[in-house]
Amino acid sequence: MNTKNQLPLAGVRVVDFGQQIAAPAVAMVLADLGATVVHIDPPNGPTWQHPANAVLNRNKSSLSLDLKTSSGLNQALELISNADIVIEGFRPGEMQKLGVDFTKLRQQRPELITLSMPGFASNDELRRDWKATEAIVTATCGAFTDMGFNRVLMGVNPSFSPLPLGSSYAITLATSSVALALFEREKSGRGDEIEVPIAAALMEGLSYNSYVVDQLPERYKTMRELEIEHRRENNIEMDLSYDELQEYLDPFFRTYTCADGRMFYCVCPSHRNHAKRALKVLGIYDELVAEGLPDVKDLHAPISEWDGETSIGVYPLPKKWADIISKKMKKAFLQKTSEEWGVIFGEGQIPGAPHRTTQEWVNSEYSKESGLFVEVEDKEFGKMMQPGPIVWFENEADAMLTPNSREDVDFETALNRLQQAIEFDKSPRPVGQEIHKASGDGWLKGVKVLDLTNVIAGPHSTAFLARFGAEITKLDPITPLYDPLIGILYTFQTGVGKESALVNIMTEEGREVLERLVKEADIVVINAPERQIKPLGLDQETISAINPEVLFCRLDCFGAPRNGSKTNYIGYDDIIQANSGIMSRFGKPETPEEHAHIGTLDVNCGFAGGLGMAIALYQKRKTGKITRVRTSLAAVTNIAQLPFAFDYEGRAPFNEASGREALGNNELSHFYHTKSGWIFLDSNEGELATLATIKGLEGIQECQDLGEFLRESFAKEPSEYWLKAFIEIDVACAEPISIEYLREHNSRVADQTAGIDRGSFSFSIYPDHPSGHCITQIDPYSIRPSEASISAVTPAEKFGNSTETVLSSLGYSNSEIDLMLEKKIAAKGWSNEFLPS
Repeated sequence: MNTKNQLPLAGVRVVDFGQQIAAPAVAMVLADLGATVVHIDPPNGPTWQHPANAVLNRNKSSLSLDLKTSSGLNQALELISNADIVIEGFRPGEMQKLGVDFTKLRQQRPELITLSMPGFASNDELRRDWKATEAIVTATCGAFTDMGFNRVLMGVNPSFSPLPLGSSYAITLATSSVALALFEREKSGRGDEIEVPIAAALMEGLSYNSYVVDQLPERYKTMRELEIEHRRENNIEMDLSYDELQEYLDPFFRTYTCADGRMFYCVCPSHRNHAKRALKVLGIYDELVAEGLPDVKDLHAPISEWDGETSIGVYPLPKKWADIISKKMKKAFLQKTSEEWGVIFGEGQIPGAPHRTTQEWVNSEYSKESGLFVEVEDKEFGKMMQPGPIVWFENEADAMLTPNSREDVDFETALNRLQQAIEFDKSPRPVGQEIHKASGDGWLKGVKVLDLTNVIAGPHSTAFLARFGAEITKLDPITPLYDPLIGILYTFQTGVGKESALVNIMTEEGREVLERLVKEADIVVINAPERQIKPLGLDQETISAINPEVLFCRLDCFGAPRNGSKTNYIGYDDIIQANSGIMSRFGKPETPEEHAHIGTLDVNCGFAGGLGMAIALYQKRKTGKITRVRTSLAAVTNIAQLPFAFDYEGRAPFNEASGREALGNNELSHFYHTKSGWIFLDSNEGELATLATIKGLEGIQECQDLGEFLRESFAKEPSEYWLKAFIEIDVACAEPISIEYLREHNSRVADQTAGIDRGSFSFSIYPDHPSGHCITQIDPYSIRPSEASISAVTPAEKFGNSTETVLSSLGYSNSEIDLMLEKKIAAKGWSNEFLPS
């Protein structure tokens, strides 16, 4: 039997009308997981003429149809009548105008699942009809304005990046929603009509760049933040050079030059063991101790109670110690090459990696051996290296590592393939008159999740599930592994919708608590490398003996479908950004920079983990199969770089826009100064005649220097004039808006709603947050079903707040709980304060 027919979505039939990146990429992920996908292009071919279409349309049967003709429309409707899922990515109402009305189609076939992915939300009255290209969404959502502390201090605003971040988050979010709808359909027989606006997806993806904690204690402010405050208060220009900026970076969270002249990114902040290991392999730990480097025992105590001025394992370090340590680390890194340090750090369980370009990442030995990249024999480009799957199952990924090239077919062949796929759908779900009425419940109502994760990606994956009704128990050790910045501050985002318990599972009694939790769980989730799983008793054999029905999900840094040399290397978002080429593109290889501040890949890895869990739940409900699902930061970096993360003989140079000076892709896709500010024009040569109809742009077709012509023309009128003019002729243009502005104009006091009725932007203010601080954060609003409910999530609670409740629910008596607390097997908190002062 063909092993691809055993993939989890074998028998699922998809019709994909998507163009550009996001919508066809969702269909690509479904196809990678075994779905039969028919892709439909307009008569003149894809609207985005780009080599990445070879990636986006792999494993698909493609044909062109003209929906403006009766024959083309009828053929499209016949394909849809044989599909389980239909995907489109146009402006709201466009498909309906062409005769494909999702609401009517679902009235006829309530089992149908439809997915719309507009740039801006259909209930965004201002922007819904804008031409929402990737760059226009990015500019409008503040991502070109809020590019992190580095760019602020260097006075670079706006910044440009060619990464399709909006689409990359929308891919994982939207595919998750489809998988969850499939899961629900196995029970009820009903599908759903879903919308995932790219703008809302981008806002959720950048959630760590947009949340605000009022009266944040000084101990959590980095040297960069303090310098920004100082300069603003004293009206000092933001004009640091790249080299000057480096001295404002924490020594455990910065780039170093190595013996080969190449850069290495060290990411060891906030973790006592990682920092100590780094200093030891660099050969400078003992001399720092001799010079008096403090080592505070309890980093979660208020600073006023510390027995030293700072400590190893604290982020950020005060400038005095940052300067001392940085000086020694600079000298030490010069003793070996970047590649040698990569191995030393990786084998030594220390987070760090060499800076590399995307071309080097695509063609690296590890990327190939591990299945992070796969070889596809494309019809146009020949042998092509393409990104591997973003989620996979342990010991079952081989069928996903040999994708078929995109294939052009005629209508009859496409229809036949959809009809043939039905034989692989052996589902017992209700059909016809047996289909249930819409329940209005969340897709995951009653699903119990045991969360053993930490930092961002892992806990974000489970927090993501809370909006769908999942019941999440977060279990952590009684002694924190991280300092409060990562260990507490980040959990305002990752701890939503969870009960928190603290138990030492390395004791006999604590192990019993873990086993009772596993017995009650539907899914167990952890972020950890392969080597940690068996010692923790989370290997398949051990966990199945406790609960044969439990599913398991694991996220990690370098994980891939196959094990390889870096399988057990630990790391964070920043390390993959450095190693996969994102930082070299954003800042240039000789001056690499972190992209978009915090959580750029972490959050998407969390969404991918949610996708994997949804697929595992669906497969179990449909077939009874128990699986262990996987994803990693290394896998999701490839969808953040979809326009670049591929290679083939004769490929055009990897010369996409990069560096601090970049203000666009080309003269027609570029930032320009107007009389009143900035605008981003995202046009192309095919629109020059249309542009010439605007008063002030006459003659654009005859000009010799397009960039100079546009610079001079735009400077003559204010932004408002140009924005109105471009909207009237349907050319993509937008004003860069800051996240601060969006938050200020789209926030409300938390009202127990998820925000999906509030257009493209929605924030909640929690004046009575459990932390004691007033907190504003983005709503869980990007996934918008018509029938299933999306819940407002409860704010993150203090670690250990629910320890007694959780233990009681497991059958422990009050006296047993008191004894566990007394023996420090369990705890009700890491400190007296939620966020240590």
